Amino acid sequence: MKRFIWNQLLQWKEKKDRKPLILKGVRQVGKTYILRSFAEANFSNVHYINFEKDEQLASIFNVDLSPERILKELSFHLNLPIDPKNDIILFDEIQNAPKALTSLKYFYEEMPEMAICSAGSLLGLHLGNEAFPVGKVDFLELYPFSFAEFLRGTGDQKSYIFLRDYSKGQTVSDHIHNHLWEQLKIYFIVGGLPEVINTYVLHKNDLFSAMEQVRKKQKDLIIAYNADMAKHSGKQNAMHLERLFRNIPAQLAKEQNLSVSRFRFKGIIPGINRYSRLADSIDWLINAGLIFKSGIINRAELPFSAYTKENFFKLYLFDPGILGALSDLPPKTILDYAYGSYKGYFAENYVACEFKCFDSKNLFSWQENTAEVEFIREINGSIFPIEIKSGNITQAKSLKVFADKYNPPYRTVMSGKKPLFDDVNKLHNYPLYLASRFPI
Repeated sequence: MKRFIWNQLLQWKEKKDRKPLILKGVRQVGKTYILRSFAEANFSNVHYINFEKDEQLASIFNVDLSPERILKELSFHLNLPIDPKNDIILFDEIQNAPKALTSLKYFYEEMPEMAICSAGSLLGLHLGNEAFPVGKVDFLELYPFSFAEFLRGTGDQKSYIFLRDYSKGQTVSDHIHNHLWEQLKIYFIVGGLPEVINTYVLHKNDLFSAMEQVRKKQKDLIIAYNADMAKHSGKQNAMHLERLFRNIPAQLAKEQNLSVSRFRFKGIIPGINRYSRLADSIDWLINAGLIFKSGIINRAELPFSAYTKENFFKLYLFDPGILGALSDLPPKTILDYAYGSYKGYFAENYVACEFKCFDSKNLFSWQENTAEVEFIREINGSIFPIEIKSGNITQAKSLKVFADKYNPPYRTVMSGKKPLFDDVNKLHNYPLYLASRFPI
């Protein structure tokens, strides 16, 4: 399954001042697969080192951090010569070998011709280490499959090409629109984790069986994420993390206005009702890649970060499929699109994931008085408000309040309707399946 990040990896390979690359991403998002596929297609030889499977390899880096010596020992271990000018080294689960992480600095300074990529499931939790090679590495982040990647990965090439090549003002037939809408509902269930997508593809001729197998795989992955929490944070902290992780969709079930409210701290962990007591757990889940944080601004001016409060934000889950599994929402309910106020949250969470996948900047929303707009984007110095509607009702009072006060170039509604670009009235309507293409 080729990913959009492939082109970014190619750009990294061709950079004149190429640094060792660190690929971040949540567990089971496909980091190892994409790195090995890319490396095999673009380098003479691939030398793969997994510090989790072979813990003794970390000792190679304990003597000193000389790149020349390290290459000799790695070559001896692999029983293969390593050519710095034509080969690539892949360090997997590098968080288990902190000295190897530090060595990237010396490879960049003393042997820049040696291509090195590193990845780790919980790497985001380890990047604050004192020995981290600040300024000496490049970063990329791999997210779950976007909706377009899901279409391509499941063999729906025509739909993928349609989304990729869609241009502003292009007419969308009822047939194409309805097909994409049905596929989007399936994506809400399956989500973007490669193992889950493979499970769906293997069973998709029997949709009922496919959805059963998908949910089982997602439940297994949730158990694995909880195991990571226990392993890497301690027993007491792991209990807090798991409660917080499961509470995100539970909180949203209480919302009746179809829009995600700011995150509430009361009722998650007995006796804890303040942000200061939960901040470390929230940061842990963010750094592990399991949740996204969206700051709430109270004034639509730049920079957005100047108009947010530390304890005033929304939280989204990193994958629509995991959201459904954590919510114990039956797949048939999603396919029937009959899940009440959850429709709004699924749509909004999905858009948050699409935005993160294609633009890794921070997420922001806007609230003033009783008016709320789900997403605010800054593009080339201009501010664009985006309101999310789960179905075909697209009245957007808050969007009008925002437009009257701040006069944006245009306002956008993402919904179940076909695309419409009304430049006279400065209103653009995107169907939800085109969220990743904003702005067209």
